[in-house]
Order: sequence, then structure tokens, then C-alpha cells
Amino acid sequence: MTEDKYITSGSLHSKKESPKQNDDHNRHLALQFGMVIYNDLSSFRISKELIKKTPYTFAKKNFILPLQEDKETVLVVIADPLHLEALEELRLILNKTIKAAYCPKDVILASINDCYNLEHGEASEMLAHLTRGDERVEAEIEIYDLLDNSQHQAPIVKVINLILTEAIQQGASDIHFEPSENGLRVRYRIDGVLQARHSPAPDQQAQLLTRIKVMSRLDIAEHRLPQDGRLKLKMGRREIDFRVSTVPVSGGERIVMRILDKGNVILGLDKIGMPPNCYKDFKKLIAVPEGIILVTGPTGSGKTTTLYSAICEMYNDETNIMTIEDPVEYNLKGIAQIGVHPKIKLDFATGLRHILRQDPDIIMIGEIRDKETAEIAIQASLTGHLVLSTLHTNDAPSAITRLVDMGIEPYLLSSCIIGVLAQRLVRKICSHCKTFYTPTDQEIQNIGLKRENLSEGHLFHGTGCQACYGSGYKGRHGIYELMLVNHAVKQQIVKSPDAVELRRVALHAGMMSLLSHGSMLTKQGITTVAEVLRTTRGIEEG
Repeated sequence: MTEDKYITSGSLHSKKESPKQNDDHNRHLALQFGMVIYNDLSSFRISKELIKKTPYTFAKKNFILPLQEDKETVLVVIADPLHLEALEELRLILNKTIKAAYCPKDVILASINDCYNLEHGEASEMLAHLTRGDERVEAEIEIYDLLDNSQHQAPIVKVINLILTEAIQQGASDIHFEPSENGLRVRYRIDGVLQARHSPAPDQQAQLLTRIKVMSRLDIAEHRLPQDGRLKLKMGRREIDFRVSTVPVSGGERIVMRILDKGNVILGLDKIGMPPNCYKDFKKLIAVPEGIILVTGPTGSGKTTTLYSAICEMYNDETNIMTIEDPVEYNLKGIAQIGVHPKIKLDFATGLRHILRQDPDIIMIGEIRDKETAEIAIQASLTGHLVLSTLHTNDAPSAITRLVDMGIEPYLLSSCIIGVLAQRLVRKICSHCKTFYTPTDQEIQNIGLKRENLSEGHLFHGTGCQACYGSGYKGRHGIYELMLVNHAVKQQIVKSPDAVELRRVALHAGMMSLLSHGSMLTKQGITTVAEVLRTTRGIEEG
């Protein structure tokens, strides 16, 4: 019976004579916290059931090992008394209250090796992974498998995994966990719009939020300050990155998870929905050896996808392309990508200066946020580099005005900016519930169409179905306006960089506006009048 249920004491190692350098410090902390100290674990009979429930990689990485359990508690030894995240995660895994005791690292590690039988059959499996490099094994430890339905998982772990899996499958870009006095509300941002999905009970709120913080390697004891983290999840063969942000609110902590799913990113200028003339002109712009191309629009309008698509189009063995981003959202093959790191004073301006010393041909700047970054970008463009970047403006002409407001001289802008692309993402009508209807005169007027130009006087919308979760929309499509900085636009920039006047000149020169492209898509039955008006609200047509 003992052999079946327990690991015998004779198989456990006793403490080595040479402890780790920080063992004395951790021992002192343990005494301060009133923790029991074990220098030797050979007297314990460790339950095999506990070992089966505790993942080996987790135990080894955190120097933690469960020893004994009763109905409500588990006795656990840990080498670092301050490693609260590991204790909390083990509590979630075992679904029991943790009673922590201190034990030196080498004693715990020796016991882990015995308990998991790594000195025998499983060692070859570990070596197979180690042949690819220790760094990879460490990286794999950080990845949570959403499809892992192991019995050892606590219910709260399974709930979070199901929420994350569901959000990914439904194509969400963000998951919102919003606490209130009535409980937790979980919403997904799908196709740019938040949709309510779940309302867990109030007594589940703390556990759910703690689990997310543990996965994101955030401080679970900190509830008063905002925190930012990242995590990587595995779903079948896909690896999905998440950016996690927490902020304290009146009802508790609010968490937003940004989903960065490479599998959902479609790169290619011919695949992002540009109208034919816009696509043709933009291709000409990125073939120019020097100058600045700006992409503008609000957050979530697809600017990064457009820039990445342009970079992929331009990449070849003869070109050195470098980027500075905040953060690097997706890794592009063959491109040197630098992430902004404010804590070590690596901002856009600093990174850009160092990029210029790396002999680049093409430079992508995630965003021009200040005069310093704008000045360096202009300097780069005037010295033979093609620079691509983004700004947060409503339309293409407003990008010029924004840079002038930053303190850039109009004559410099007229010399270096060669084109500005403004864009939005509109939701597409769900193909499963798409139907025609007769629009009102007001709708037709608002979208800039004429009834006689509509097919049988009809437009389209979605009635809502199971496939689109009742919204009438599924998927998104880009709408664009491209302002080419030709001679007339250059003259207007120098004369008066007013956005309204620039817009008038650009439209006269043949620019298709966001509203015009949107109205074209409504005629084609791709989107709705309401959706185009929602995304272009506040833009003067000129």
C-alpha cells in the first residue's frame, strides 16, 4: 500500500553540505514570517497524487514542492518565502489552502528529481528538449496550453482557459474583465465593438482576476497601482500573445487583455481592401527611395497592419529595413524590430537615432508623438531614407496640421512628406443573415449617394443570427483616403497648412475620401450606411 500511494523516504535526498548563496537570506526571511523550516525531507512520505497534480516544470522553475495534504490544506515547501505568485498558482492548481514552509533550494531540487523520477526514464525526454537550447526550454515553461484539459487543473483555471479560448475562436481583439458591486462583467471586443459575454458571480471575481495576474506574472498583492504584463498561450499549433493591463477602479481591479493572434493577421497590400486607384498610388509611394509616408487614424483602425503589409511588400535581400515600435506586435521575417522601453530610456527618438547609425534604407516608426521624433524622421527622409510612421488624426490632411502644431516648419513638411493615408475599419455585413432593404431619403443623402444609382433602389444589412451573435456583422473591411503630396498640395502646405484648405485642394486633385470609399462599399453590399457614418463621424467633406 505504501509503495502504491507514496514515494518512500529512502528515495529522498538529504540536504547537501554546500547551500546556495542566498539560502541564508531566505532562511532569515522565513524565520521573520514564522514559517516552519525543513533542512531535510527524507522523513516525509510524499503523495504520488500531489505530484501528479503539480506540473514538473512549475515545481522545478519555482523550487516548490507539495508534501502532505488533508481535507482542506496542503503542506508545501518553497525556497523563496517571497514568491507569492508561485504559492497562489499552486493553490489554484490543487484547489486547497496552502500552508507554506521553508526548505533550501538544493534539498527541494533533489527531492523533485526523485519524486518525478527524472533520473530514470523521463530524463531522456528532457534531454530531447535541451538539445534545442536551454533558452527554448525556459520559453516553453512560460506557455500555457489552452487545450490542456488535465484533471489536475482547478475549476478556476478551466474557466479562464474557456474564456480565452472562446474569445480567440470568436475573433476578439480584446477581453475586458470589469468588476462592480454586482459581480464581474466579461466583454469581448469583436470587429471593433464591445459585446457582453459572461457575468461570473461576485464570489468568483477575486479568483478569476488573480489567475490572470498569475499567468501574466504580475504582482498579485498589488491592488492599488496599475500594472502591465504579457503572456503567451498555446492553442493547438498556434501560439498567441497577450498584452495585459490592470487598473484599480471602485469595484476592484479592471483587466483588459489585448489578443495578438498572428493567425488572424492578413498581411499584403492587395489583401487589406484598398480601392484599385488607392492601391496603385500607394504602391508607387513605397517604391520611392526617400521621403515620409504617414498612415493616420484612431486606435484600432488597422494602421499597424497597413505598415506591416507595406514593409513585407518592400523587403528583399538588397534592402535594410528597421523599425522602432511600442510594442513590437508581430515579428516580421528579415526585419530588425526594436521595442520601445521607457524604463531604460529607450524611446522613439533615442531608438531612431541609433537606427540611423545602422545604415538603414527604410525606417518604420510606430508613432510620431513629439517634435523631437518628428525632427529626426524629417532629417532621415532628407538624407536618403524612406520613413513610414503613424499619427492619430481624423483624416489625411489633418496629419500636416498636427505636425505643424508640434512645431515643424511647413516648408520642411512640403519637402519631405510624399503621401498621407487615412483609414478606418468598418464591419462587414454577415453573409449568413444578409438581406436587402429600401433605405430612407435621409440615409441616401447622408452617405452621398443617389437613389437612381442603387440596384433596384436597395441597400443591404444583416438581420442578426447565430453566426454573428445577433449583431448583423461579421469581419471587417478597410476604408481609405490617400492624399498624394503633389505640387498643388505642396503649395498649400507652404501657403497655409490649414486642414480644411488642404482637404479642398486634395479632393480637387482627385483624392477619394473615406466617406466616398465607404459609400462605394455600401452600394456593393459589403457594409451598411450606419457603419460608414459611425466610423467617419466628424470628418468634413470639403
